Amino acid sequence: GYVTMVCSFQVPCLCSGASCLLCSCCPNSKNSTVTRLIYAFILILSTAVSYIMQRREMEPYLKKIPGFCEGGFKIHEADRNVDKDCDVLVGYKAVYRINFAMAIFFFVFSLLMIKVKTSKDPRAAVHNGFWFFKIAALIGIMVGSFYIPGGYFSSAWFFVGMAGAAFFILIQLVLLVDFAHSWNESWVNRMEEGNPRLWYAALLSFTSAFYILSIICVGLLYTYYTKPDGCTENKFFISINLILCVVVSIISIHPKIQEHQPRSGLLQSSIITLYTMYLTWSAMSNEPDRSCNPSLMSFITRITAPTLAPGNSTAVIPTPIPPSKSGSLLDSDNVVGLFVFVCCLVYSSIRTSSNSQVDKLTLSGSDSVILGDTATSGANDEEDGQPRRAVDNEKEGVQYSYFFFHLMLCLASLYIMMTLTGWYSPDAKFQSMTSKWPAVWVKISTSWVCLLLYVWTLVAPLVLTNRDFS
Repeated sequence: GYVTMVCSFQVPCLCSGASCLLCSCCPNSKNSTVTRLIYAFILILSTAVSYIMQRREMEPYLKKIPGFCEGGFKIHEADRNVDKDCDVLVGYKAVYRINFAMAIFFFVFSLLMIKVKTSKDPRAAVHNGFWFFKIAALIGIMVGSFYIPGGYFSSAWFFVGMAGAAFFILIQLVLLVDFAHSWNESWVNRMEEGNPRLWYAALLSFTSAFYILSIICVGLLYTYYTKPDGCTENKFFISINLILCVVVSIISIHPKIQEHQPRSGLLQSSIITLYTMYLTWSAMSNEPDRSCNPSLMSFITRITAPTLAPGNSTAVIPTPIPPSKSGSLLDSDNVVGLFVFVCCLVYSSIRTSSNSQVDKLTLSGSDSVILGDTATSGANDEEDGQPRRAVDNEKEGVQYSYFFFHLMLCLASLYIMMTLTGWYSPDAKFQSMTSKWPAVWVKISTSWVCLLLYVWTLVAPLVLTNRDFS
């Protein structure tokens, strides 16, 4: 009843543009920002629905779907009471179907929005409005996706999801670089305007904190993810990324770099270093060898109860069981991954071209349009008792690329799918709940590409001297 009541109040707005939605709580906001926030909310809501589908309480309902107990994600656990009529991780299959629908929805919109230049384009009205019909279409695609025959769908979509998730990790890196540049520039400007000691101390404190956290991460990774007589791959991953992060930090403060980019510094490098350590941990968390890939619970056990076993004994690391069977929460690395995803998604939705530093990745409009907007222009929209609406600041030019924004959300849907399912292959034997090496190499390779991209943002002004990077 409550949902029906809410929908009855919102349907008129859902049929209008983004300027109507959220108008009561943010009357002076820009149309471009409100639209992106709505799309971000839809994606976050679908993430919550995907997580709910993985819960054990949903299994009886999912098993009733015709043909849903056929195909991949088979369970092969001899020591567990497996439902013989449906020995499939239906929660994982549901996550695949939901995010398939989300990816298709945003991919179609990305194609539809190619080369939209202003809000006067009829396609811009589709992008910024008709919310009722878009949400209805999305729900229809989701419902229909649950009836896709098993066959090779899950296996094929796994490789599509792995590739899309890898690209989204790179997009996250670019957004983090953009955020770090904007943060550093803002505080350096305040330091130059007045009270330099305070802002210098703040910059130094945060930079030191990020590097200290990175060093702690390296220590923990060496302690728990390596062994003196094994885990050679993990030793290589940690060591090479540590060396690369040191090299990147030195490059960021090199005199030649400072000459062309005086705003670059260790704050950006510290954030990239910490993110690289996270990617390293996330990659090793997918390693098939459980002795080189301990769970978070084993960390807690070793720290809180180090004297439970004799020093010369070998503790057996328990093999985790599928989340959909245990009803447990997500793995720790997946929780961190979702947190980083939400932060990057929100940041990409509220950022403007006035603070973009990395080639305006998702933006293509002119700065003057945004900088020329004032709070008074929004207030003028309320005349003669008319409802407040967000300011349409895209009449002269869009403030971000509609095409790329939807493509980013498409890739984000694939990233969510892989994160919620632990990057496990649909044809994996869930008796041991292990993933495959391709997922490990995709993540670790992405960390190297991320560092390469960051170095390129530093050296690009030296190489491409005929371009303006200010």
